[in-house]
Amino acid sequence: MESTTYLKNLKIPPKKIRFYLKGIKKMSPSESLKFLFYGGQRGTKILYKAIESAIANATRTLKTDASLLNFKVLTIEEGLVMKRYKPGARGNVRPIKKRMSHIKIVLEGKVEKKPEVKVEKKEEAKKLEVKDKKK
Repeated sequence: MESTTYLKNLKIPPKKIRFYLKGIKKMSPSESLKFLFYGGQRGTKILYKAIESAIANATRTLKTDASLLNFKVLTIEEGLVMKRYKPGARGNVRPIKKRMSHIKIVLEGKVEKKPEVKVEKKEEAKKLEVKDKKK
């Protein structure tokens, strides 16, 4: 059971988001939200919203609780690059690259094992019900 969330063309360089990736991958998604909530940088706010969206998607599609989810894949990929220029010395042009990033989050849900009811107990319960009805 997996749920994939892919956010494209976020206007922040991938390098600024990858800084937080190492610590977050080890946590569960709900713990990572608590960690990112108090980060003051712009990258933490963007990651917070992305993970929050991924959790909402996963709970809806997989029909599980948020506490049962784990990160399977969490990657920051390079997106589009806008090329701009500013004037430099001696009439030259200085290039500016405005980088964008893609965030890919794949969450997997743990499967809870339901307690199995033994067949013997069911049969005994039916026998007791039948005896009670006869009385």
